[in-house]
Amino acid sequence: MPKDGTGSLPALSRDQRIGLVLPGGGARGAYQVGVLKAIAEILPRRAANPFAVISGTSAGAISSVVLASQARVFRHAVADLERVWGHFRSHHVFRADTWTMLRSSLHWAAAVIFGGLGVGNPRSLLDNAPLREMLGREINLHAIQESIDRGYLDAVAVTAAGYGSARSVCFYQGRDSLQSWNRVRRVGRHAELTLDHLMASIAVPLIFPPVMIQREYFGDGAMRQATPLAPAVHLGAERLLVIGVRDEEPDPPPGPDEEVPYPSIGRIAGYVLDALFMDGLSQDLERLTRVNLILENQPTRTLDAGAAQLRYIDALIMLPSRDIREIAVRHAHEMPRPVRILMSGLGALNTGGRQLVSYLLFEKGYTRELIKLGYEDGLARREQIQAFLEGAPLGVPGGIAGWRDLSEHYSQRVRALRLPGEGSRA
Repeated sequence: MPKDGTGSLPALSRDQRIGLVLPGGGARGAYQVGVLKAIAEILPRRAANPFAVISGTSAGAISSVVLASQARVFRHAVADLERVWGHFRSHHVFRADTWTMLRSSLHWAAAVIFGGLGVGNPRSLLDNAPLREMLGREINLHAIQESIDRGYLDAVAVTAAGYGSARSVCFYQGRDSLQSWNRVRRVGRHAELTLDHLMASIAVPLIFPPVMIQREYFGDGAMRQATPLAPAVHLGAERLLVIGVRDEEPDPPPGPDEEVPYPSIGRIAGYVLDALFMDGLSQDLERLTRVNLILENQPTRTLDAGAAQLRYIDALIMLPSRDIREIAVRHAHEMPRPVRILMSGLGALNTGGRQLVSYLLFEKGYTRELIKLGYEDGLARREQIQAFLEGAPLGVPGGIAGWRDLSEHYSQRVRALRLPGEGSRA
């Protein structure tokens, strides 16, 4: 085990090879910080990073890189994440002043009215240059390699979507022995992670501008990422801790005598972001459950599948215990006035548009409440998290724990999501 300058040792054996997966979710990423804060409290105070592999997408990519750059003391890294997320204001992420918002609106309107402006066409709805400046100031990207060299981390991965190649590209920095991979519309490339990789991973289509890396423009990593668990597995993770940011119930259907409202642009945009950030994770969890069910009957819990080998992988899932959209509604007034006007024009400040606001509300009142929620959810499952980090089997059918609240969508088709004694509901 590696030793740091203070003589402290990582708290957990690297033999466990646990992967941390942080999917995207915009401002909802503050919830992940809260769960990480709970994990830091569960571990010994000076414990090193307990995850052999850290994989992040979009907002989750930022947290992943911060953890990797400060892997020597996990609690210090999480404290820095909490400090940044807990003091967020919209102007830290995108230019939110009245003139910039007005100019952006007029620019888009002119492009539509005149059928395009040639090279002067708008590149994005919002300018996220302030976020780039803040990340460049706050994150020591050069420290990632030191964490790897000293054994505190095997690999960290950031995923982006290539507009030219139409592929999901996982850029990873890790041990020399790790191998790149090439699958259908998704590849893994070894790279020294830079600010460009982070900005590409968080470049939500149309909202933030794409970023060029090696002569190709890239956008938000959630696009085309049909298998968000795969990068961590490719990089050697044998167990997964996944911190998602969505678990709300669908809106109640209108009554028989109520008019069905036409979906606003804000509602549709929120739906698009929800599909972008969340659908791939749900599908990949279902896929993993099915693979685990097959492997449960194999003596070694492995199966050769041509060029690849299928492995049984335990996965502990953390999801919000409350509807994040409701939290966003209470804090929508914190948005700068120009942003509120834009959101109102899109129909995003009513009940139907709260999904969009929940992803774009980078204001400290909202992010602090999400951090608090994640922290409480993490401590509520303290014993389960600690046992998982120590290598204890989850002991549940299909090897996935914590996904039970999504069972209504899958329980009739996936036996692993039925808990003993609870019939068809997990």
